[in-house]
Amino acid sequence: MNTEHSTGRDVSRRTLLRGAAGLAGALGAAAALNIGLAGRASAYGWSRTLQQGASGSDVTELQIRVAGWAAAGAQQTYVAVDGSFGPGTAAAVKRFQSAYGLASDGVVGPQTQQTLNGLEASDGSTSHFGWNEFTSHDGAGFTGGKVGSAQVKENVRRLMYKLEALRRKAGDRPITINSGFRSISYNAQVGGASNSMHAYGVAADLAVSGLSTLSVYRIAETCGFSGLETYTVSWQHVDSRIEYPYGSQFWWWEDGVA
Repeated sequence: MNTEHSTGRDVSRRTLLRGAAGLAGALGAAAALNIGLAGRASAYGWSRTLQQGASGSDVTELQIRVAGWAAAGAQQTYVAVDGSFGPGTAAAVKRFQSAYGLASDGVVGPQTQQTLNGLEASDGSTSHFGWNEFTSHDGAGFTGGKVGSAQVKENVRRLMYKLEALRRKAGDRPITINSGFRSISYNAQVGGASNSMHAYGVAADLAVSGLSTLSVYRIAETCGFSGLETYTVSWQHVDSRIEYPYGSQFWWWEDGVA
C-alpha cells in the first residue's frame, strides 16, 4: 500500500503562532531578531567558520539546519547529513543565505551562524515549530513508535528545520501540523500504512495558511522531501524516507513533479 493515510485520518489542527512574526521582514529586522535569539545559552556553539572541505560534528549540525534548502526547483535530491561539507551542502547554504538577506557565498561565518541560531528555540525545537505539535495524538508523546523516543525526537527536530525552510519559501505563512509522530497503535487506529514514516518521526501532514495543497506540494519539491503524498486532498504529507534505514528508501512523489 503506497498511501500513508486513510480518509479517516487524524485532523487535529493547531495553528503555529510561535516565534517572531517579523522574521519575513527586511534584513535589518531579521538581523535584530537573530541577535536576540542567538544570545541564549541554548544556541548552538559554532566554534569556527565553515566552508566547503570542512568536516566534523558542526558540519553535521549545519546540514541538519539547511536541509530544507536542498534545491532551487523541483528536484529529487536532499542534503546528506554526513558531516562532510561538499558541493551539495554549499549550494544549500547559499540558498539559505540568499533567503535571509545574507551574502550568498556558501561560507558559514558569524552572520550565517547567528541567523541559523535564530531559528533555534530554547528547548531544542525551532522558532516556529514546537515539540507538542508533533507528539502522538493518543497521549504517547514520542514513545511507542518503531524507534526509541530519543531517536524519534531527533528525527522530529531534523524535520522541523526542513519545515522552517518550507515556511520561509511560503512567504512565512503560518503552518498547521495535523499529524506528526504517531505511536504504532495510534497509526493503526487512524488507518496509516503499516510502515508509515509517521511512526519514526520523519513525517508530517500539514497545511499552509492561504495556500492550496498543490502550491504546498510544489514548494515541498524543493525542500529535500523524498515522500510527498497527493496534493488532491486538504493536507500535504511530507517525509524524508530515503534518508533513513527504515525500509522505505525510495522516492515517492505520488503525483510526480507538479
